[in-house]
Order: sequence, then C-alpha cells, then structure tokens
Amino acid sequence: MRANELRGMDAGDVERELARLKKELFDLKFQWQAEEKPDSDRRRHLKRDIARCKTVLRERQLEQARAGGTSE
Repeated sequence: MRANELRGMDAGDVERELARLKKELFDLKFQWQAEEKPDSDRRRHLKRDIARCKTVLRERQLEQARAGGTSE
C-alpha cells in the first residue's frame, strides 16, 4: 500500500488497516515458527506497510497538535 493511498483514508480506516496488517504479520510469524516457511518477501512488505500506517497516523497527530496550538 502506498503512503498516498493511506493519506487519502480517514484516521479510523488507517487504524483498521494497521490492525489488519499487524494480525497478518503475526499469523505469518506463527507460520514461520511452525516451520511452514511462508514467503519472506511478504513479511518485509508487511513490516513496511505497518511503518507507513504509523507514519501517516503520527503526521496527522502532529498536524492536529499544531492546529490546536498545543505542544507535545
């Protein structure tokens, strides 16, 4: 998933996508431990997608803080 696609979503959708990606990564790790050896490429892409989701959520959080006049 591209960052531009995530930025086009509302915060709730991004959080749901983040939860879905985390669950999928967990399942993939579980398969790996069970020695099923799933696609390691998929694991790398999931980690990057999770990072993108977190980045977009953090950007929005900082944007709201600046707009509200509060500092972190």
